[in-house]
Amino acid sequence: MTSYELAQVNIARLKHPLDSPELKDFVDNLEPVNAVADASDGFVWRLKGETGDATEVRVFDDPSIIVNLSVWRDPNALTAFMYQGMHRELLARRFEFFERVREAMTALWWVPAGHRPSAAEAEERLRHLREHGPTERAFTLRTSFPPPSAGAERSGVDSAPKGERAGAAASG
Repeated sequence: MTSYELAQVNIARLKHPLDSPELKDFVDNLEPVNAVADASDGFVWRLKGETGDATEVRVFDDPSIIVNLSVWRDPNALTAFMYQGMHRELLARRFEFFERVREAMTALWWVPAGHRPSAAEAEERLRHLREHGPTERAFTLRTSFPPPSAGAERSGVDSAPKGERAGAAASG
């Protein structure tokens, strides 16, 4: 039986260039926040570029969009990290740094243990969520789905129950 881990992507559209004075607090806290994530219980992996974070990784063909892509043991581990400490403090200030958007900017999905999703895979999952709302293929913390069952895994069909569509426009 294959075990699963939770992949998450969140993107943000910058209000200013990364090297601007307006984003100094955000940029100065990237490394410390990533270090806390890396040491968090349930953290598995995160996408890194040459700078040690993913700020140079492009998605949606838009240089003003930055991406965070990581893998966690489960939703509880991800949530515990998101809503505590330095990350929580920066999350509370997100509209100082990023544009407000109405479309989904965060997506979750289950991956087989050991799989490390690419930026292209993450972009596809986010597009799927935007088009279809939460499904087994891409969902939100508000409307989530369990990992695929052993039977679904063998048959190639995901037998997880259908979720409600609430949260389709939830953004991170």
